[in-house]
Amino acid sequence: MAFKTDIEIAREAKKQPIMEIGAKLGIPSEHLLPYGHDKAKVGQEFIKSLAGRPDGKLVLVTAINPTPAGEGKTTTTVGLGDGLNRIGKKAVVCIREASLGPNFGMKGGAAGGGMAQVVPMEEMNLHFTGDFHAITSAHNLLSAMIDNHIYWGNELAIDERRIVWRRVMDMNDRALRDIVVNLGGVANGFPRQTGFDITVASEVMAILCLSNDLEDLQKRLGDIVVAYTREKKAIYARDVKADGAMTVLLKDAMQPNLVQTLENNPAFVHGGPFANIAHGCNSVIATKTALKLGEYVVTEAGFGADLGAEKFFDIKCRKAGLKPSAAVIVATVRAMKMNGGVAKADLGAENVDAVKKGCPNLGRHISNVKSFGVPVVVAINHFYSDTDAEVAAVKAYVAEQGAEAILCKHWANGSAGIEELAHKVVQMAESGAANFAPLYPDEMPLFQKLQTIAKRIYHADDVIADKAIRDQLKTWEAAGYGHLPICVAKTQYSFTTDPTVRGAPTGHTVPVREVRLSAGAGFIVAICGEIMTMPGLPKVPSAEVIRLNDQGQVEGLF
Repeated sequence: MAFKTDIEIAREAKKQPIMEIGAKLGIPSEHLLPYGHDKAKVGQEFIKSLAGRPDGKLVLVTAINPTPAGEGKTTTTVGLGDGLNRIGKKAVVCIREASLGPNFGMKGGAAGGGMAQVVPMEEMNLHFTGDFHAITSAHNLLSAMIDNHIYWGNELAIDERRIVWRRVMDMNDRALRDIVVNLGGVANGFPRQTGFDITVASEVMAILCLSNDLEDLQKRLGDIVVAYTREKKAIYARDVKADGAMTVLLKDAMQPNLVQTLENNPAFVHGGPFANIAHGCNSVIATKTALKLGEYVVTEAGFGADLGAEKFFDIKCRKAGLKPSAAVIVATVRAMKMNGGVAKADLGAENVDAVKKGCPNLGRHISNVKSFGVPVVVAINHFYSDTDAEVAAVKAYVAEQGAEAILCKHWANGSAGIEELAHKVVQMAESGAANFAPLYPDEMPLFQKLQTIAKRIYHADDVIADKAIRDQLKTWEAAGYGHLPICVAKTQYSFTTDPTVRGAPTGHTVPVREVRLSAGAGFIVAICGEIMTMPGLPKVPSAEVIRLNDQGQVEGLF
């Protein structure tokens, strides 16, 4: 059975001029800054003018733990947005931008798939409107200004051993994880050990995604803790006078990007922190703007619900005052079989027993999302090899969990293939059943917050952290940061910190290797297990096959 590839479908799209997409949302053309004919940024003044409008309903799309079988969370997010528009609702899609690192590594594109895509696909997966480059530049400007301040006399008495601000780049490069800078003698400064993170792990990325406007952005940038003195007094970005220039570099990046789906429905694509090493959500400003312009906003959170949804609820919704009305958990029959022990090469053969054996991973996510007081529906993202008996097994299992599973064929049929899910989401959202509350209160001690996430979301027995980490958390509490939420950095492939453990494990522990204060973003990062904030390329990276063909088109990216 022959299928068109995602990029072939995207290239055949009948795109509308971006000004027409903006007009559907009531955005005057003078408030759109076009980047070509098919993408634009929405002006800050227009966004501010929306302040008095009521909000639409917010729908989160999340998923089971990712497997090599594929789940299709972004595809379902886009499909559901199209489906809601198809049944007469004014819906807006809000997703994240793609990082160059995974695209040239192994993950591929991040714009959906099949007949449920956001376009222009190629631009979105490459440089797009330059937001990530602006974030990289702003972050590294701060790095340069710290070293420059020390070089020219160190008036702030920064202890070079206690500089906590690393550098970033938007590419997977394991060689840069730990480096020594300022070699070469007196003219180049004082040698010290540091390293690089990937741009999506930058606190500047998190700040941009959690800020309400440019004023809020500059304040948060100024609040970044970059180093300490020998007396352990915090040094902030504003102390080295970097916050103003950083804001200038981020001025345009702060404006949400407007694009369209294959069915010419509006989509905001803005921000892109990973959920395994950061908070995994698109920008607050894009989501809030969409809520003022649409009846429904469909957004996603990165990876499985144990990471993305938890951070969406406990960080983004808490910080931005958002109250989601419904949640969709994406699963596939293939992924259930893989969780049930079937090898990837054997996923095409019917295996109802393996489906049943793999369903507890889905069940764990259902109960977890419900625990936030948000009604849940399961979207079974259809693959052509799925059999009726396998689909029936998933539906029966989900019914036992007190939820409903709906088979969705949006990849092949676009909005026509996801109407049933759209109607169900409307029913849940308009029932008023949502009673959202974060997992833990602000006043809970930091280590107890970490334990709460580990025990209630990961179903671990406890958190393992040495005395230095516990003392560091207590020091931050004494400094006034005890109210901050926790952002866990761990593998996306498992509820544990071991990526090979599938299903719904219990009895495990969560080892915390390091904690980092993101004072500007407003959370504490707990780095667990072997997770790296600077990924490496695989043995055979996608970059080896990415090229331009004879027609000047990109090949190998998707």
